[in-house]
Amino acid sequence: MTSRQDEIASFKALQQKLPAIWEDVHRQPRAPHSCLIIPSLSFDQEELQKVAGVPFYEERLMFMLMRLRRPGARLMYITSQPVDADIVDYYLQMLVGVPPTHAKRRLTMLCVQDASPRALTEKILERPRVVDRIRQWIGDTNRAYMTCFATSPLERSLAVQLDIPLNGCDPELLHIGSKSGSRRAFREAGIELPDGTEDLDSLDAAVAALDELKTNKPALKRAVVKLNEGFSGEGNALFQYPETMPTEPAARDQAIREAMHSLKFAAKDHSEAFFFEKFAEMGGIVEEFLDAEEVRSPSVQLRITPAGELRIISTHDQALGGESGQVYLGCQFPAHAEYRSMITERAHFVGEVLRDHGVVGRFAIDFLVYRDPGEEWDCSAIEINLRMGGTTFPYIALDFLTGGTIGGSGDYRSRTGVVKHYFATDALTSASYRGLLPQDFLEIVIHHGLHFSPSTETGVLFHMIGALSQFGKLGVICIGNSEQEAMDLYKRTREVLDNETGELKTDEERRDSGQLMSMFDDFPHLYD
Repeated sequence: MTSRQDEIASFKALQQKLPAIWEDVHRQPRAPHSCLIIPSLSFDQEELQKVAGVPFYEERLMFMLMRLRRPGARLMYITSQPVDADIVDYYLQMLVGVPPTHAKRRLTMLCVQDASPRALTEKILERPRVVDRIRQWIGDTNRAYMTCFATSPLERSLAVQLDIPLNGCDPELLHIGSKSGSRRAFREAGIELPDGTEDLDSLDAAVAALDELKTNKPALKRAVVKLNEGFSGEGNALFQYPETMPTEPAARDQAIREAMHSLKFAAKDHSEAFFFEKFAEMGGIVEEFLDAEEVRSPSVQLRITPAGELRIISTHDQALGGESGQVYLGCQFPAHAEYRSMITERAHFVGEVLRDHGVVGRFAIDFLVYRDPGEEWDCSAIEINLRMGGTTFPYIALDFLTGGTIGGSGDYRSRTGVVKHYFATDALTSASYRGLLPQDFLEIVIHHGLHFSPSTETGVLFHMIGALSQFGKLGVICIGNSEQEAMDLYKRTREVLDNETGELKTDEERRDSGQLMSMFDDFPHLYD
C-alpha cells in the first residue's frame, strides 16, 4: 500500500506536468485532450447534510460540458446518482457552433450508483473497477487533467491512481482557506479584517475570545463564532452579548456562557452541543460582527493558472440570508461600482500571498463593505474559499456562452460589445415545485420562453434541475443587458413556476425569498 508520503511525492511530480498540458490545451483546442470532471463535495459530511438538496449539488458543474465546444476535447463527468438524459441534452444544446450529436460522442457520463451521504471521490476510490474504467477512458495521460469542485486528500489519491494532474489547489495548502488560515493570509497581505481570534479549539477558548473582544470593544453588541470548515455559511453562529456585562472576570465568563445558549445558528439543525463538538474537532474562530447602516457582502473571484499567472476573474454582490443572515443565497454580477475597485485591489494582494504559497486554481475572497450615512465605504476581508463556489459556475456559463472579456473596470462585454449582468441563485425553492420531473420542468421552460437566446445573449439558465422532484429546489442564472433586465428575468421565472405549480411556500421559503429579493431593494438607484 502506498504511504501518505509516497502519495504526496507522486502527486507533486504529477503537478509538474500540469503547466505544459494546460498551455497545450489552450494553444491547440482542436488537438485531442481529455478532461475528467469530479464534482465531489469533499467537505465535512455532517455539516454538508444540513444543506437542502445537497445530493444534487453535483449537477452544478454541468456547465463544464461547454468545454466540448473545443473539437478536440473529450470529457467524462462522474456523479453519485444518474443525471437524467434530458438534463444532459439541455446543456449540450447550449453549445454554439458544435452540433450536439458531435459533442455527445465525446462525452461520457459515469454514475457510481451510490446515494450514500459521502463524498463522491470517496465512492470512486472504493470501487477499483470504476477507477480502472476511468483510467482506460483517459488513454494518453500526457494530454489529460482532472477538474474538481473542491480538493482534498481524496482528490489527491484519485489523481495519483489515475496518473493525471489535478487542476486545483494542492490539498497540503487547504489550511490557508480555513477560517483561521484566511485571517493569517489577510494579515500577511496587509489588508483589513475584523477584530477577533483564530485557531480556537474548544468552548472555553471561544468564551475567552468573546470576553477579550468585548474588553477591547466595550460597545460591541454581537460577534460571530465560525467553524473552520463551514460550507456556504452553514458553519457560522451569531452571538449576542448581554446588555449589561459584569466587570468581575468570573461573572463575565458566566454571563458569556449563559448567552451561548441563545446562539443563532446558520444551519437550522445545529445545537450548541453539536456545534462545539465540531468546533473542537475542526477548530474555529471568533470575530466581531461588523455593523453599520449599510452593509454589503461582495466577493472577488480569482484564478492562479498552472503557469503562475494571477487573474482577477469577476466580482459579485452576494445575498445572504437564513435565520442568522449569513447563509449564501445568491449573487449579482458585477459587484457595485462604488466599491468594486476597493475589493479587487485587496483581493489582488491576497492572491499574491496565495501564489507565493504555491496555490493553483480558482478561488474566491469574501468581503464586507459597510458605512453609516454620509460616510465612505469601509472594507474588511472575511474569508478565502480555496475551491469553486456559488459564484464560480454562473460566470463560467456567461463566459462560455457569450465569449466576451472582462475589462479593467470589472465590466464584462460579450463578443458583440454589450455589457452583461446576471443574477444567480441555488435557492429558488418552493414546496409546490416538488414532483416536477426534468421533462415536466423543461416543458414549462419551453412553453414560456424561459431559456437563454444566443441571438440576444440574454435569458435564463438552469442548474440542479434534478433536485426539483424531491426537494422543490432549483438553481437559476438570469443574464441580461442591465441589472434591471436580470432582475426582471428572475422575477418572471419565479412567477411562471409559481403559477404553473400553485404557489405554496413555507414560512422559511418566504423568508429566504424575501431576503434574496432584498438585494434589489438595497440598490434602487441601480435601476433608475
